[in-house]
Parts: sequence; C-alpha cells; structure tokens
Amino acid sequence: MKSFAVIRAEDPNKVKIALHDLEHYGSMKFGSNPKRIEPNYADQLLVSVSGVPLKTKCNSAALVELDTNAGAAISKLRKIHPPAHVVIVSPRHNAFEELLESSELYPEFDRTFDI
Repeated sequence: MKSFAVIRAEDPNKVKIALHDLEHYGSMKFGSNPKRIEPNYADQLLVSVSGVPLKTKCNSAALVELDTNAGAAISKLRKIHPPAHVVIVSPRHNAFEELLESSELYPEFDRTFDI
C-alpha cells in the first residue's frame, strides 16, 4: 500500500538531502517525483497526522509518494535520521485522500543543490 512522505525543513537544501537520504540510505522507492508544497500546508499536515501542536514552522517543504508501505517507511526512517522533519502519511490518516487527489497538481521540487 502506498504512502506519502512530507518533508519539512528550515531551508531547501535540507529537504534535498532528506529526499536523497530516503532513497539511498532508507532504500525507499518513490512513486513519483517529489513535489514542492507550501510550508504552511506542510505544517498543517504535521499537526493533522501527529495530533500534537506545532512547535516550529518550516521554511521549505516537499511531498513525495512512496511505493514503500507506511510501516516499513517509518521503520527505515528511524534508522537514517535525515536532516529534516519527515512525516509519513498512510491511508489511515484523513489527509491521505486529499494528498492522493491533489499531489499531481503541485510543481516538481527542484533537487539541484545551490552552491
């Protein structure tokens, strides 16, 4: 079963590194190219999924569909510690259907690094 990863960070480079880490160190397969989402929306998703109040706002965010099931993704995520906050959204979360319907509408996240 598919799931989504919402990646939140203070800057785009940390989001890029986290996406790289998910693929290479977490061995997660992406079902599509990562999408750029508004930081406020990512913050709302975090609160919706975790059920706890927001501690800090992010400045950059991405969404990626995973071909990895949510339980396996969470397990792998605990082992790799990416430099961004990653939230796994599974079909059991209310936000899942909304993401499934709207994920293709978002622009691709630019994964090239700023030097």
